[in-house]
Amino acid sequence: MSHSAAKNLSLTLKIWRQAGPDKPGGLKTYQISGISTDMSFLELLDVLNEQLIARGEEPVAFDHDCREGICGTCGVMINGQAHGPEVNTTTCQLHMRHFNDGDTIVIEPWQAKAFPIVRDLVVNRSAFDRIIQSGGYVSVKTGNAPEANTTLVPHHVQQAAMGAAACIGCGACVASCKNASAMLFVSAKVSHLATLPQGQAERSKRVLDMVATMDAEHFGNCTNTGECEAACPAKIKLTNIAHLNREYTKAVLFSTE
Repeated sequence: MSHSAAKNLSLTLKIWRQAGPDKPGGLKTYQISGISTDMSFLELLDVLNEQLIARGEEPVAFDHDCREGICGTCGVMINGQAHGPEVNTTTCQLHMRHFNDGDTIVIEPWQAKAFPIVRDLVVNRSAFDRIIQSGGYVSVKTGNAPEANTTLVPHHVQQAAMGAAACIGCGACVASCKNASAMLFVSAKVSHLATLPQGQAERSKRVLDMVATMDAEHFGNCTNTGECEAACPAKIKLTNIAHLNREYTKAVLFSTE
């Protein structure tokens, strides 16, 4: 689909500023102009920071890395929506053509107890790392890679596993959920490994350990409102949560540990 020629926007930005985890925070207003509609949202923040540095002010801290919608680093709340108004789009892949001249844009960090604010728009998402460490692995023999045809995986199983594995761990599901639930994230990790033959050895222990870690990290409960799926840039489906619930129930009933 072709787009019209780039235009420049003048915008009002209300950005959450917080000097540190234990410091008070609040929204600060900035006026900015000359923003091309061809810019990405992170480029908007780059331009603002250049102007702040030139004025001798502290730049806005925000997370970013690949800027290709792959790493899951860049997430922020934009006008109350995780990653902004575009469906299945990371913040770095959101372009300014989706905004209008004169708009006011409110930019905030992920708001969740399990994601404490580090500074400004940066949050600590290491709770996700601890969940993965608790069970996101398989027992396999080291050495040369096995012949691919020795482990037969039906196409529909492969598709389901890879669909779940697409999760990039950005945290949008948590940020968009009224309960700050991590169920979509955890279900993606559990579904991915529980579906493949390589993940069978730890199947029961994995789900018990990952759910226990999720609860210990103070994520909320899932009430199936569906906001997590709507906000997910990787298109992770709610059906994974149903799969997680089945895996957990079977593990509780039949685990010998």
